[in-house]
Amino acid sequence: MTDEDLLKLYEKHFYNYEYSCRLLNDTCHYLNRHWVRRLDDSGRRDVYEIDELAKRIWKETFFKPISPNIAQICLNLIKEHRINKLSIDIETIKKTIEMYADQNVNKKMKDLIKNDSISAPITDIYQQCFEIKFLQDTEDFYRQQKVPSLESNSTIEYLILISEYFDQEMNFGKLILPKSKSTFQLLVNKLEEIFLPEQKLSIIMDKMKAIISNENSQDLKRVYEPVSRIPNISNQVIQLIENHIYENGINTIERISDNAINDPKTYIETLIDILKKFLEIFDAGPNFKVALNQACQKFTNNNAVTQKANTTTKSSELLARYCDILLRKGNKNIEETDLEEKFNEIMIIFDYIEDKDIYEKFYSKMLSKRLINQLSISEDSEESMISKLKQTCGLEYTTKLEQKLKDIRVSKDLTDDYSKYCEKKQLKYSDKFSVMVLSSNSWSFSTPLNIILPIKLNATFESFKHFYTNRYNGRKLMWLHQYSKGELETIFINKEYTLKVSTYEMVVLLLFNKKLHWTVEEIQDKTQIQSELLLQVLCNLLKSKILFSKKIPEDFQDNDIKMNHIIELKEDFTSKESQINLDVPLKSTKPKDLKYLNKSIDEDRKLVIQATIVRIMKQKQSLKHSLLMEEVIELSTRFKPNIPSIKKCIDLLIEKEYLERDSNNKDILRYLA
Repeated sequence: MTDEDLLKLYEKHFYNYEYSCRLLNDTCHYLNRHWVRRLDDSGRRDVYEIDELAKRIWKETFFKPISPNIAQICLNLIKEHRINKLSIDIETIKKTIEMYADQNVNKKMKDLIKNDSISAPITDIYQQCFEIKFLQDTEDFYRQQKVPSLESNSTIEYLILISEYFDQEMNFGKLILPKSKSTFQLLVNKLEEIFLPEQKLSIIMDKMKAIISNENSQDLKRVYEPVSRIPNISNQVIQLIENHIYENGINTIERISDNAINDPKTYIETLIDILKKFLEIFDAGPNFKVALNQACQKFTNNNAVTQKANTTTKSSELLARYCDILLRKGNKNIEETDLEEKFNEIMIIFDYIEDKDIYEKFYSKMLSKRLINQLSISEDSEESMISKLKQTCGLEYTTKLEQKLKDIRVSKDLTDDYSKYCEKKQLKYSDKFSVMVLSSNSWSFSTPLNIILPIKLNATFESFKHFYTNRYNGRKLMWLHQYSKGELETIFINKEYTLKVSTYEMVVLLLFNKKLHWTVEEIQDKTQIQSELLLQVLCNLLKSKILFSKKIPEDFQDNDIKMNHIIELKEDFTSKESQINLDVPLKSTKPKDLKYLNKSIDEDRKLVIQATIVRIMKQKQSLKHSLLMEEVIELSTRFKPNIPSIKKCIDLLIEKEYLERDSNNKDILRYLA
């Protein structure tokens, strides 16, 4: 009988015996549960359950006498395979070795051998009979073989040659070695000890540092495969690449930081250039890309620009502003194909930023401005960018952004329908009239301010309101005059002008059809425009020279205009342009938008963290405080929550009675249904 035949016979008898034991144990379930359990509780240690007794019999009569021999047969077959490249029955060897390492067998037999002649615990039998000898055989084999030397080969050639040995041994080890044991890692350590002693490793790493520092893409491609097969070198090389890219990125951003902090184009295109450069150099394989991604993520979120801005969220803000530049009208030099390429580059940077919720807030705000002011380069481009965000972050991330585009499309149809409605009802209608009906849950606007509209304007608004409320019963319209605009046709000194104005400016200018001069207080009384906003409107109209005041100096500011000042229409106004754009965005009378934006983001983050905690605890029911925080950080994809914020949210959920602390262990949290 050959060695392989003996292994197969052993395997066959072992599995047949094990199967029979299970059947017998199930048959004697009542005996185990009542009689054996009762004797065991009374202190008897010489009575076993049927399954344990059967394992003891197998050990005494079969396993103990032949276990060293069976293990040696496996080792001999492995040695033959190494020396003569003979084909062996890998599956049989694997199953035999697993019998030694089987934790279930070990657990059942552990108590059975404490009084036997085998002094070592059963968990050491695998090591004594197989693992130690297997590792020693590996070392003996390669010490006796004529293996490549670093002295007679270049560093790269040596790596290529020894990587083949690593590849052979590791692939073979994965086939036969049990996953429940650490033998595979010990095998790797043994190979590194043989082929990469400290002195050789030092020489190799010095060479790798030089290749990486010189950014030699050809050599990097040559060494990638061998390096990736040798775990110790692979880990060190990946770290070297990561450090090199990080330092290069940090230094590059440092050089442009003074300009880039307020210039999204400079900042983002610098990041893209860095990324493109290193993608080309380190494009040898996935392990190098891991180093590239880790380095880029670090310097994207923390660099000279974010430090000068005193916030790690600056990259998210600048990326959103860069998108705004690309998507606004005026980029005549950018073709549609180039724009799509730019979007793809943006998404690469987007993957690296940690504060994706900050990006979404800024992007959403700028999208609103583009759509309301009709500054978007095209609807297709807007949809393309949002689609890419959706692919990366999911439907929930882009729901409000998509709703905004939908509102604009629906509003165009609504305007057309209103035009037909006016024709049918024979109502006065201007073909320049258009309306945007925006859903309040997707658009974050300040509270609408009531103003007194001229009769002609008010009639149009009331007509549309009647049309809309009849079509959509139960819906409520709130007019946002602060975002509206229109055109006024005027005649000064027999010349026609078209003034493009905001609704506030229109309301003020139409007053001068009644008389040519008003005090500021009268204008405020007639229009009911908030005084701070009215001063801005008047300031803009005075600077345009359409209005003037004898008491206000030429280099005036908003606060130079007093309520008792008389504002007059300049009847002899002239301009070279027939169309004059007077629509200037008004400054908010509230504290800075950024402050409110940050507050909104903080509130949103608290809700996200709380929802994540509840979801985790609902599934786990109870969890240690530290483990809960780890899971919250791991599951947060839109931003990286800090520890203090998570702790505050946990305390808040305890107050709300979603969670409670364990009465016996305060470090354990429990979910309350």
